[in-house]
Amino acid sequence: MDKDSPILLFDSGIGGLTVLSALRERLPNAPVIYAADLAGLPYGTKTEAQIAARVAGLLGRMSERYKPRLVCIACNTASTIALGMVREVLEVPIVGTVPAIKPAASVTRSGTIGLLGTEATIRQAYVDNLEAEFASDKRLLRFAAPGLVEAAEAKLRGYTPSPDTIRAAAEGLKALPGGDEIDTVVLACTHFPLLEEELAEHFAPGTRFVHGADGIARRIAHLTDGQEFPSGPSSRFVATGDVQSAQALLPYLKTHGFSEVEAF
Repeated sequence: MDKDSPILLFDSGIGGLTVLSALRERLPNAPVIYAADLAGLPYGTKTEAQIAARVAGLLGRMSERYKPRLVCIACNTASTIALGMVREVLEVPIVGTVPAIKPAASVTRSGTIGLLGTEATIRQAYVDNLEAEFASDKRLLRFAAPGLVEAAEAKLRGYTPSPDTIRAAAEGLKALPGGDEIDTVVLACTHFPLLEEELAEHFAPGTRFVHGADGIARRIAHLTDGQEFPSGPSSRFVATGDVQSAQALLPYLKTHGFSEVEAF
């Protein structure tokens, strides 16, 4: 294994940077290429067939170009739909991102868990299976909040995220039957933790927000245990689509160690 071989983190946008932050705590020197499919954003409103074809095709081409040691699909929507297909076509370890229903079930006190995700994520059989396996004795309430993706992207471009969008997501979840008993919320999109502070204003004090970044970082660290890394970190940010518009993200990207936005 070449010590400079990167870990490829893939997301539809910049939500996967929450995964990168957790990964850097465990593997500070790992070379990372973060790939944002800005041309395909948002995924949550696309069909399963569209997402599967796009993700598998992009990751195939990216793997040929960057020769990663491991690929992480840092996107719940892409993972719940395309993870199996990508594992069939790529010959490197693939780590997916799935809704953190298991840890939520272990911490809820009321037994009622809320789940905020994209439209595509919340309807997946993958989520049904996670619920059946880890939360069969709980009540899981799902609500599609696709607007939160745009709100998170806006926040990281220096804009104030729409208060109405955030309020609608929180109130929509709480309005479901039994929603007044929610004490734990699964943020089932890697963009959503970027808005945790804003979302918390609309839930009862003490409500827990759960997402999978730490678990993903642990899994990547386990799969790369014993591998050699460079003496210092290296980070590249590549994006599909209009790279010029992505320059607005640079102030935030620099806090994660990126110096420029490259076109893919």
